[in-house]
Amino acid sequence: MSVAQIIIPIFLLILLGVAMRRWFGLREDFWPQLDQLVYYVFFPALLFGTLSHFNIDLGAATPMLMVTTLFMCSGIALGYVAKYLFHAPAKVYSATFQSSFRFNSYVGLAIAGGLHGQTGLAAIGLLMGFMVPLANVASVLMLARHSESHWLKEILLNPLIVATAGGIVFSIAGWHLPKMFDATLGLLAQASLPMGLIAVGAGLRMQGLHSHPGTLWYGVAVKLLMLPAIAWGLAVAFKLNGAYFHIAVLLAALPVSTVAYVLAKRMGGDGDTIAAQVMLSTLLSALTLPLWLLLMGL
Repeated sequence: MSVAQIIIPIFLLILLGVAMRRWFGLREDFWPQLDQLVYYVFFPALLFGTLSHFNIDLGAATPMLMVTTLFMCSGIALGYVAKYLFHAPAKVYSATFQSSFRFNSYVGLAIAGGLHGQTGLAAIGLLMGFMVPLANVASVLMLARHSESHWLKEILLNPLIVATAGGIVFSIAGWHLPKMFDATLGLLAQASLPMGLIAVGAGLRMQGLHSHPGTLWYGVAVKLLMLPAIAWGLAVAFKLNGAYFHIAVLLAALPVSTVAYVLAKRMGGDGDTIAAQVMLSTLLSALTLPLWLLLMGL
């Protein structure tokens, strides 16, 4: 399957989400409910189902996990540098700090599945199980001054982490769900990516495009250009190849997650600027993601 055949349908679904929110006349409270449905039901079903059926070799996957941990830490460090480069107000900086390392899981899963099928889904699902907690801890700690949230509880009960851990345990132990439940999970998983991508499009917001431009564009440039380059260098250094190389670089090249906006709003950060970063990184990734995939020879 060509890069265009993988990328174009994904961004058409994102644009459909934009159109549905603008022109379909659905109530505004529908979209947060859709987000929750995807996040707590469809998406965990996909992760658990994929990982529980995949023969996971943690030894072979360890170099990939090390690469992603290192580039995630690099993104966190680059996000911290923005504080001294642009001197944005505390609420703006604490919110936009996330843009340097948070990734859109829906887009990543859709592309990984298109590139490498079940192997790609299992590899990126495994990475997400390790990287989502790291991203959440860094983001929540930076925003914590504005919130009374129980951050440890939020991380431990994260449905993506729970589903990934459960899938890994089932795979290693050789357990299997009864066929009836397995088939139900499969049907839920089929809905996860199209619904998730539509939700991404519906969640794009225009506010904040003209405020704090240095901070805004710095975060987008780090996420779409600098972080994938760092991941590529690390992947070469750790001698990754094949699907593990592709998925590690892909994870780094993904646009900023809409969760960054939700978390910033919930914890008292500046929602407008991070919303603009989510929108810009998503739209521009329609150009940068194919570029990185083509550079990898896909």
